[in-house]
Amino acid sequence: MEQRHLINIDTMSLDWWEELYALCSRIIDNPSDFNDACRGKVMASLFYEPSTRTNFSFQTAMMRLGGSVFGFSNPASSSIAKGETLMDTIKICSAYADAIVMRTPWEGAALAASLYSEIPVINAGDGGHMHPTQTLTDLTTICRKRGSIENFNIGLCGDLKNGRTVHSLIMALSKFPNISFYLISPRDLAAPDYILQHLKRENQRFIEVTGLDAVMPQLDILYMTRIQKERFTDPLEYERNKGVYILTKSKMKRAKKDLIVMHPLPRVDEIALDVDEDPRAVYFEQARFGMFIRMALLYTMCRMPRKAPGAVKAGKGPVCTNPRCITQQEHYLPNLTRELERGRRCLFCDEEIGGK
Repeated sequence: MEQRHLINIDTMSLDWWEELYALCSRIIDNPSDFNDACRGKVMASLFYEPSTRTNFSFQTAMMRLGGSVFGFSNPASSSIAKGETLMDTIKICSAYADAIVMRTPWEGAALAASLYSEIPVINAGDGGHMHPTQTLTDLTTICRKRGSIENFNIGLCGDLKNGRTVHSLIMALSKFPNISFYLISPRDLAAPDYILQHLKRENQRFIEVTGLDAVMPQLDILYMTRIQKERFTDPLEYERNKGVYILTKSKMKRAKKDLIVMHPLPRVDEIALDVDEDPRAVYFEQARFGMFIRMALLYTMCRMPRKAPGAVKAGKGPVCTNPRCITQQEHYLPNLTRELERGRRCLFCDEEIGGK
């Protein structure tokens, strides 16, 4: 089942996931069978903001498949520093490569890129919005450690407002049977409304709480996240919330014997080092699974034929009011919105735009 781009995990079908995971399992079990699977294929790696695991795992995944990589990890070293638009950067890179992997601080940038690309675009994180390949990593980890994705309680703890990994994971897990969500965050950093509305539309069980200790005994999976300093516009807000959740060895005594602790990494202070010794802590294994699922994704997408994008009607300035939305940076982008009962929602960043 073909999915040409991977922009938002909400577009993922369960059939597509099952096919991708089956391929990933084959790669994990017999990696040497795929040494030359992408020989002659080229990946464009466009990282507009810092990354360790995602950037390195994509590059390693492509090299393990026998392919090649070009790109940048600092836009200052590219023509972007001269004022080149995202549209032109994508058109040039899609002329050279077979797939584009991009991370940016602008929400909706990957969707914008897909409008102008002849080749698949993979969203490696767009601001505080979505991170679908981290979610594929998370789903792979859950499958490998639990055997299936169903019938569990998951606690998502930390910065749920800015945590793109959390947003994507909630979207994905809502497709699977009998999942209960415990959304653990300070009130200032609660999950955004579009995520809560999604859970309600899908009739998912969820509860919002501010404390981790009380819910620990109920959890089958604990997904820790850091408080994301780089997403705060107000330094005082960050200072109020940093260090509010710290998972320690003593707190793990209250958890189930078969709990698994996950984290998209990097961590700051939210998981104490002594937790690393606990066999229930799987976040470093999780990072390795990320390389394998990205191998499966690149193997699939790099083989897709080139396809000219459709005509795009130029916009006349940002319609969205979200200062982090890509439309605030690239004013030629089309007006892509979805009608709501009251107002509209920006399709790039999922921000509500107000009344009709």
